[in-house]
Amino acid sequence: MKIALKEITEQNKQECFSLKVSPAQSEYIASNENSLNEAQENPEIARPFAIYADDKMIGFTMFAWDENNEDPEDKYWIWRFMIDKSLQGKGYGHLALKEIINYFKDNGADIITLSTKESNKTALSLYHQFGFKENGEMNDEEIVLKLFL
Repeated sequence: MKIALKEITEQNKQECFSLKVSPAQSEYIASNENSLNEAQENPEIARPFAIYADDKMIGFTMFAWDENNEDPEDKYWIWRFMIDKSLQGKGYGHLALKEIINYFKDNGADIITLSTKESNKTALSLYHQFGFKENGEMNDEEIVLKLFL
């Protein structure tokens, strides 16, 4: 199975909007539609992508890519990461996060930052498996994690 990050286009945008997390997870992540609206408001730094397994869209991710940020630890963020609720628990999140990290490496990032609520145990477990570590900072009500590449 090949995992790929692909641009959101007019042709796949509605499919992206149809991807949802479970109701219990909705407190942790904005809808894909809201995320794409946010990307349009921040075109200089937002990089939204559909996540595909072979030819099937399985999830969505969006990065903040701010080369002009003077803080080297604050340039590259994973703003959003989700796998559709119907496909969770099948290893797609693990494979997708591996591809996301490769994207950052391939594009010159040296530190990846993300944040999530401390109660989001499933996501935290996945992030920890890849070496993300809490750094003691908070982003509003979310704990900040960093991965040094």
